Amino acid sequence: MRQTSVPSAGHSFAFHKMVGAGNDFVVVDARTRPFTPDADLVRWIADRRNGVGCDQLLAIDPAPDGEAAFAYRIWNADGGEVAQCGNGARCLALLWATELAPVQAQTQAQAQAFRMSSAAGPVEARVAGGAAAVSMGVPEFRPHLIPLHATSEATRYTIGLGDRSVRLGAVSMGNPHAVIVLEELGETALASAPVTTLGPAIERHPAFPERANVGFVQLLARDRVALRVWERGVGETLACGTGACAAVAVLADQGAVNELVNVDLPGGRLVVEWQGRGTPAWLSGPAGKVFEGKISL
Repeated sequence: MRQTSVPSAGHSFAFHKMVGAGNDFVVVDARTRPFTPDADLVRWIADRRNGVGCDQLLAIDPAPDGEAAFAYRIWNADGGEVAQCGNGARCLALLWATELAPVQAQTQAQAQAFRMSSAAGPVEARVAGGAAAVSMGVPEFRPHLIPLHATSEATRYTIGLGDRSVRLGAVSMGNPHAVIVLEELGETALASAPVTTLGPAIERHPAFPERANVGFVQLLARDRVALRVWERGVGETLACGTGACAAVAVLADQGAVNELVNVDLPGGRLVVEWQGRGTPAWLSGPAGKVFEGKISL
């Protein structure tokens, strides 16, 4: 269990609790009041016993230029700041389109199609009904940009873990991902995949200098896969948007899946559309607001 300490008192802030395919987030609107949490505060908010509880903490900031509706920052439950989160981006898109966009924009098309700014780059968003789709950028396979310590780019890499070796694909979706195809481990079902043992070992393997998210994917058909993800700094989660994109990108790059793939995760189904190298991957699926509240410290 995560050990957390209650941060020092002296201020309060409002938040929105959002869920996307089982991934849950605490969202703070920091457009008019700066929000700069330290690692202790992030861990305390994320704690499911003493705080609100979430996989990631998100902050909405003013856009750095006129080309984006807003900017956002992301912290994992362990307190570390990261560059991207697919389901988090989808939840932010839905929250903006349904509640936070200026009143005059909510009745116009820009409330349903707009751009967000992240540390990983611009993110295009589309919102319709209760679903949100976001462009997660162009998958990056070059090892030094994942980053991954490797002498050259390959479709599969072999890393040593004690007395065993594991073969995996690797790609960046604004954050580093290792993708393990279960058949290559001799697994017969996703339920028996060694997510909680192999996941943390690969996450912190020296081959990944910034650690890695680790996906375990089972190919069910050319348009459907099943996936479990060990998220960097969080642990196993019910869903991972960038993990879904990474799994599809690795499989599609080898011709194993179609351009449109349903990704079944423990928290629900996401859909990834990717037309191949040099093009962005689009992530879509359900998102919703659970409640809102105020934290007083």
